[in-house]
Amino acid sequence: MGMPKAVLFDLDGVIVDTAKHHYIAWRALANELGFEFTEHDNERLKGVSRMDSLNILLEVVGIELPDDKKALLAEQKNEQYVRAIKQMDTSDILPGVTDFLHALKEANIAFALGSASKNAPIILKNIGLLDAFDAIVDGNVISQAKPDPEVFLKGAKLLGVAPKDCVVFEDAQAGIDAGKNAGMYVVAVGDPEVLTGADDYIKDLSAMTLTRLEH
Repeated sequence: MGMPKAVLFDLDGVIVDTAKHHYIAWRALANELGFEFTEHDNERLKGVSRMDSLNILLEVVGIELPDDKKALLAEQKNEQYVRAIKQMDTSDILPGVTDFLHALKEANIAFALGSASKNAPIILKNIGLLDAFDAIVDGNVISQAKPDPEVFLKGAKLLGVAPKDCVVFEDAQAGIDAGKNAGMYVVAVGDPEVLTGADDYIKDLSAMTLTRLEH
């Protein structure tokens, strides 16, 4: 395909590291319910919507609850998480992000955010990148969670680019699967022994160049 016409980025674990804040909030909720929630358990929550994450947590600890109770617990978790991310600033931007976004701008390659997080605008504002993206697709405007490709297909549509001409950067298995389901080229940010099915693998965006985007 050569150089892509657009790039789509997940937020958590690609642009910033909010996974620690998610884990702390979910672990606190599990402790309140009387159960332990480990970092290993938390791996299943990466790239997954808030309510789906809660359902996974309840499945892990073996609890069934009515929908109204689950809604309250999800909101409780989110309130703790939002308190944490309000303290984020430019120092939370992951290595290589700023330089790579600048390189894409210089090359006139459009880029969008494609995240399940409903708090994406808050995070982007706090780290000074809210106006950097050509489009933002987050949990407030999608109805299907990853691995459904909706988030990335909407991003491509907003950018006016065909899915086959897009590259996705993802750090979660659900997100990698969503990118492939969308018919896009996927670069995984993480360990190839943990994340499967991607077209390329990097440790972080400091390893990425425009030349490497060509394929």
